[in-house]
Amino acid sequence: DVKRGSVLLNGLVDYYLETSSPQAILILCSVREPHDKHLLDKLNECMAKPACRLPTLSLLGHVIRKQPPWMHKITRFPLLTSLLKCLKTDSDVVVLITGVLVLITLLPVIPQAGKQHIYDFFDIFGRLASWSLKNPGHVHGVYLVHLHASVYSLFHRLYGMYPCNFVSYLRSHYSMKENVDTFEEVVKPMLGHVRIHPELVTGTNDYELDPSRWKRFEIHDIVIECAKVSLDPKEASCEEGYSSMPDRVTIHHHPHLRSGLDYTASPYTDFLSSFGSSASTPLSVGRPPLSLSLPQLPGTQSSLCSPHTSFHQVGHCSPSENTPLVRLH
Repeated sequence: DVKRGSVLLNGLVDYYLETSSPQAILILCSVREPHDKHLLDKLNECMAKPACRLPTLSLLGHVIRKQPPWMHKITRFPLLTSLLKCLKTDSDVVVLITGVLVLITLLPVIPQAGKQHIYDFFDIFGRLASWSLKNPGHVHGVYLVHLHASVYSLFHRLYGMYPCNFVSYLRSHYSMKENVDTFEEVVKPMLGHVRIHPELVTGTNDYELDPSRWKRFEIHDIVIECAKVSLDPKEASCEEGYSSMPDRVTIHHHPHLRSGLDYTASPYTDFLSSFGSSASTPLSVGRPPLSLSLPQLPGTQSSLCSPHTSFHQVGHCSPSENTPLVRLH
């Protein structure tokens, strides 16, 4: 009975949002057609609630990593638009970091979505690249390092999948005077970590977005193709082998964050270990190198642990939690 299944599934999602139950994750990651529609619709509904956005993204990340055969259908549902809107408008830095890594993981699953959403992807990159430099919300440095790392990984994914269009965007966007500083400080160092993409010689903007281009590629093929143009040994090794990052990635609570959420294991670390987001963020010339293994901040507790931790410990969602963690204005 489809209707009864929908009610049970919706209840299970609500249960996960309240409890972060690992058992709920296992069941939800095993959803089959036709219940995929109900799951995607329910996740979209939850994305509209700021207090539930982070655990919803966490759950979506789990489902994507499971690679169910119906996952490509997300392009037909409002959930994809909600994810992109979140990344273009949200002000919670932890939500943004998590959302970017969900997008990075999702792109090889829906490569044909570039035809419709390519400029959404690029706008997200441009927005977050600028924020990682200008820090308009005065976010603590620990979060900026992780935001910068996630933007770096998005750069690798977009350059690996859509090089002609991405380079055209970079040329256009960073030729504007107001964006020059972001290019020099953030984007230019990233360009030093990639090879010249063969498609820049043999491809075209239009062919790159042609859905037929992707028919011969499986998900892992796309991930590996992205790795081939990376000069960053960590980025390449993770992409090619889906291996775990050898470095411990640690982040800690900002002293002024509310205490109701437990980010013991953000999707950030899971994505690092599964789809090759690199922890070796290229910082601009003149800045001392920063490690993502950071000392604990005074008076705080550890909140992101090693790459081997899982999504299910990400924070709880309750109706009373309406205030985003960190605001970027």
